[in-house]
Amino acid sequence: MHMHPAKRVEIIIESVMEGHLTEALVDAGVTGFTVVPVSGGSGRSGHWTREGQVSRAGGMVMFICLLLPDRLETLLDAVFPVLNRHIGVLNITDTHILRADRF
Repeated sequence: MHMHPAKRVEIIIESVMEGHLTEALVDAGVTGFTVVPVSGGSGRSGHWTREGQVSRAGGMVMFICLLLPDRLETLLDAVFPVLNRHIGVLNITDTHILRADRF
């Protein structure tokens, strides 16, 4: 089985920015990603949780994208304007994928 090098990009951002980040990813040509709710965490502002929230305003979501290394800069250029103005974090890790033609 032949595996191909890829990048895994995880972006955690305020829930209310989900649409803006989705638009930026699509405009950058990202063909697939997953969005999952974040139930809580801890950061510079201390511990937080979604418990008891009645709206999306205080929540966070995590985008997970897998892409070929040569597409990373395009993704970063597209999402930076969204992330630069809002609470969020982005991390990139090296990974391997089975079917490179899907990314």
